[in-house]
Amino acid sequence: MTTEKVREKQTVEAPHKKGVYEKYIKRPVDFILSLVALIVLSPILLIVAVLVRIKLGSPVIFKQQRPGLNGEIFNMYKFRTMTDERDENGELLPDIIRLTNFGRFLRNSSLDELPELINILKGEMSVIGPRPLLTKYLPLYNDKQRRRHEVRPGMTGYAQSHGRNSMSWEDKFDMDVYYVDHISFLGDLKIIMDTVLSVIRREGIDSSNSSDVTIEEFKGTK
Repeated sequence: MTTEKVREKQTVEAPHKKGVYEKYIKRPVDFILSLVALIVLSPILLIVAVLVRIKLGSPVIFKQQRPGLNGEIFNMYKFRTMTDERDENGELLPDIIRLTNFGRFLRNSSLDELPELINILKGEMSVIGPRPLLTKYLPLYNDKQRRRHEVRPGMTGYAQSHGRNSMSWEDKFDMDVYYVDHISFLGDLKIIMDTVLSVIRREGIDSSNSSDVTIEEFKGTK
């Protein structure tokens, strides 16, 4: 579905009504999938952790506060992708210098996000949902964009399966809110498959500004 169609179907209304899947099935499925994934992927997690320690240093796991369900703050876990290189004044060097080829590989392959399985297991995140963003963006959302926090944030989401970092913030938020109002088992399954294909094809990994290491900051919608 195009972004234009998503916008047409969205309205700024009261919190969405939860269906049977969202009420009773989605969370148990998240718990089971994250537990199984942690067990099955434990060798990969161990290998990546060792390589991160050797190539990038410690701590291996990068923690950052993010807003979750209803805007509640939690610590999101990821493998670190940058070094701690500093200048003569002790200030961290720019991201583009601290992001090594190995760190870029972790990001492009999404391997850096595997520790988020722990967040899912704890109930702070879901397999599918709007991506948890920086806490400093909270005051910048308009009423519609703020609705993305009516559900648990996801390891991947509707927006990520349709372009990742290649679309504007407004388009991402439109898709996030569209997902909130259209949660279903088949929809989540399709998002998982589309995300896997997107990672394999390396689609939408870079932001619209190819000189940036990470996507440009959100500064609010005019």
